[in-house]
Amino acid sequence: MTGRASKTIRVETLARVEGEGSLYIKLIGERVADVKLKIYEPPRFFEALLRGRHFSEAPDITARICGICPIAYQMSAVHAIERALGIRIDPSVRLLRRLFYCGEWIESHTLHVYMLHAPDFLGCQDVIAMARDHREVVERALRLKKIGNRIVQLLGGREIHPISAAVGGFYKVPTKYQLRELVEDLEWALEASLETVRWTGTLEFPDFDQDYEFVALRHPDEYPFNEGRLVSNRGLDIDAAEYEDHFVEQHVKHSNALHSVVRGRGSYLVGPLARFNLNFDKLPAVAQQAASDAKLRPPVKNPFRSISVRAVELVFACAEALRIIREYEPPALPRVEVPNRAAVGQAITEAPRGILYHRYAFDDQGLIIAAKIVPPTSQNQKRIEDDLREYAARLVAWPEDEATWKCEQAIRNYDPCISCATHFLKLTVERGEAQQI
Repeated sequence: MTGRASKTIRVETLARVEGEGSLYIKLIGERVADVKLKIYEPPRFFEALLRGRHFSEAPDITARICGICPIAYQMSAVHAIERALGIRIDPSVRLLRRLFYCGEWIESHTLHVYMLHAPDFLGCQDVIAMARDHREVVERALRLKKIGNRIVQLLGGREIHPISAAVGGFYKVPTKYQLRELVEDLEWALEASLETVRWTGTLEFPDFDQDYEFVALRHPDEYPFNEGRLVSNRGLDIDAAEYEDHFVEQHVKHSNALHSVVRGRGSYLVGPLARFNLNFDKLPAVAQQAASDAKLRPPVKNPFRSISVRAVELVFACAEALRIIREYEPPALPRVEVPNRAAVGQAITEAPRGILYHRYAFDDQGLIIAAKIVPPTSQNQKRIEDDLREYAARLVAWPEDEATWKCEQAIRNYDPCISCATHFLKLTVERGEAQQI
């Protein structure tokens, strides 16, 4: 019997993604024998925490799930509850909710594109190192993110875990004058986001097209944020109420986080690539042109190019924010009264990282008796493993430090959610040769 002892690589802290977990890759000769995302962060029990609470508390509680995309959790909660109770909101409130989402997308996409993902392409350990050689780029990122934060603060009352979103509307809405004060910054942000698309287009991407089932919301009139039917490039076209008929979460031994799959088909991809490929025709002309100039035309199947697709969505968010501000008229009332009664409701919205599903059931006093939340990164987790299994096979002959770097970069393609679901701290690669007897 011949063979060679296995070899491991341990990265105790994976840079630019926070949380608790690890990636394990086992190579036997030139074959990838195993890939596991080991999510060992203890469960946070938000679904259990919601039980016994009044439905009006759900937006504030779920906002604490994530410090980067709290608005997605708030909006999914309020939409699910409003659908359950048949609540109709003022059209101006609907516009404000889209503007709220614009703020979150601007700050979240800017954070990911410039500070979490770009250092990989530029060979930098982090954004601090990147600033030494690309100061102007980092300064642009900081100003862009600040503009997104300003929108969130104005509509939500504060930048982190906003408190103004409510079932039936908002506790407080801005004046036209307050929104108009954002215009100058947003006009600059639109130009900066166009430059972001051009800049990301100059980066070098590995050749790694994959065959995905893309899943995203689709709305007949607009690029999706809060509303629409759930569709895929493989024929899916359902209402949010049908979500659990088509998707199932599975426990895997190596992870505390569940894997979500399409029933009978397996892994799927949510997020910017899915939205872009399924809704390109709903982007405003300025975003479509920016994408075309960067040679981005659907279908984009290379996850490494997601950095450019996020930049296109940044253009969209800035353009959409400007449109809403110019059209806005304050509602007669910031929110409508919402009655207590027994009901069940489901909703899906588009977090920056992909679709976010909420389901609530409550009794005749309005107390929540059941809650289910499926974050976007949980939905991408199996797809990340599938991609890493394919990608690691191309890195067998690479030096271990370079192969490790490339695998970390591949993980960051999906902008894994910091506190929602999947988190990574270390990468382990085990190498060995096939044994002969």
